Amino acid sequence: MRDVFPSKITCGIFDHLDADGRDIARQYEDRLVLAEAYDRLGFYAYHVAEHHCSPHGRGPSPNLFLSSVAQRTRQLRVGPLVMLLNLYHPLRAFEEICMLDQLSGGRLELGIGRGSLPVEWGYFGVSADTAPSRYEEASEILIKAMKGGTLSYRGNHFELNDVPLTLGPLQRPWPPTWITTNRPESAAWAAANGANLACVGPSSTVRKVTDAFRAHREPNRDVDDHAPFIGLLRMVVIARSEPDAHSLAASAYEGWLKSFKFLYEYNGIPTPPNLPLTFDAAIASELCVVGTPASVRNALLNQLEAAGANYLISQLAFGNLPLDASLYAATTIQSEIIARPDYV
Repeated sequence: MRDVFPSKITCGIFDHLDADGRDIARQYEDRLVLAEAYDRLGFYAYHVAEHHCSPHGRGPSPNLFLSSVAQRTRQLRVGPLVMLLNLYHPLRAFEEICMLDQLSGGRLELGIGRGSLPVEWGYFGVSADTAPSRYEEASEILIKAMKGGTLSYRGNHFELNDVPLTLGPLQRPWPPTWITTNRPESAAWAAANGANLACVGPSSTVRKVTDAFRAHREPNRDVDDHAPFIGLLRMVVIARSEPDAHSLAASAYEGWLKSFKFLYEYNGIPTPPNLPLTFDAAIASELCVVGTPASVRNALLNQLEAAGANYLISQLAFGNLPLDASLYAATTIQSEIIARPDYV
């Protein structure tokens, strides 16, 4: 069995599929080209966010998009990060999950969550008051459905009576699960339940989460045959010179930030207090890591070590970054981190 924090770093990809200023169909095709490259270069998984009614997310149905990714790749694992269960009937969510796991040949990484912006749920008639209990019920139903057989459940939001489950996931007992959090108490829950974590924020802040995970995970390390990932998410831009990298990244971050803020400004609500409102702030907060291959490699490895993370989740395509810039960053991470064991 692997250690909870293996010495070798695993690398994955995260994508908001935020608007790049071009035709949507062209953006989808470029992302599929990138997915083929991630597969070829040895990245572990491709995680896609779910957002609605916003240029921040042109993939409102991540499972639909990832089914295309699965057909263009062979080894790359795929999954939503996260699937917003409040916007699905849990039976429908379960069936989609089963389909994607089967279509991908058992490569699904299943991220589930409530989401961070209540106004998105509101467009679907889900209020902020009911969202927590609705999500809790949907999660319970989903876990119960994974066990197969017939499904019965009675709650405040959902009622199912002897529903025959004729589909199942390829991976047994179910696909690996993920949650996103920056809270130590959520990390403790993940540790107890064998879930993987994806975290964003300064390394010192994330370290509190990974320490909580470690404290609750180690006494129960024999409950399953693998150790969860602790992911650290970073927006990464790499170029042959520092000025070129910063020029690309500053423009891309400005576009990404505009998309991120769209629903907040449209609805007149304040943006999250931890959102870096300038490119310089994004660098200072460690959200963005930008520079030459050597400087980015060193920064990423230092931040992973400081955060106590074992899984680098790189966001290589955002804003108006050109396709070739994202491909260059992916190739560089492969050569500087994935293919090099000498940093351990």
